[in-house]
Amino acid sequence: MKLYHFPLSGHSHRARLFLSLLGMQHELVEVDLRAAEHKSPEFLELNAFGQVPVLVDGDTAIADSNAILVYLARKSGNASWLPQAPEHEAVVQRWLSVAAGEIAYGPAAARLINVFGAKFNAEEVIARAHRVLKLIDDTLAQHDFVTAAHPTIADVALYSYIARAPEGNVDLSYYPQVQAWLRRMEALPGFVEFVKTPVGLAAHA
Repeated sequence: MKLYHFPLSGHSHRARLFLSLLGMQHELVEVDLRAAEHKSPEFLELNAFGQVPVLVDGDTAIADSNAILVYLARKSGNASWLPQAPEHEAVVQRWLSVAAGEIAYGPAAARLINVFGAKFNAEEVIARAHRVLKLIDDTLAQHDFVTAAHPTIADVALYSYIARAPEGNVDLSYYPQVQAWLRRMEALPGFVEFVKTPVGLAAHA
């Protein structure tokens, strides 16, 4: 397997993290976004949207980080990562939608302002980040991980941008359950760290 990724991308990190947690052999192929390699004809054949990450497994190319998590969970045969009971799978899928929605347009967007100079309204995206973090903090008061007593791909999807939320001036000190959950994720066998960027609140940590 090959994972086409960009180290500063949280979407890329969640795919890389899950491959490592599963212990699956893979090759990392860095895509230089600054040089627009993701818009090259060769890359667009893998993902017509021109985005990282992309997982290539033999003749199969999977684009979109959450789709990669689903694919790998099923391929691993370990149902604890993505339960097969419809009601439990639905809960996991709901949190994948949160990762693609409120997280992407909250803490991830806030970080993009400081790391890449993205033109978001800082006040708006930071407020959105705090709203979703409060919900996640309340959820984690009920069990150690987001959907259960054990980690699922929902946790993997949420981890990267929450862990680096301070880079976008989002203060995690208000959320003790989230902080404890981050430590539990980082203690999992096979965990790989998301690159740290000394900006925002992280510059003073």
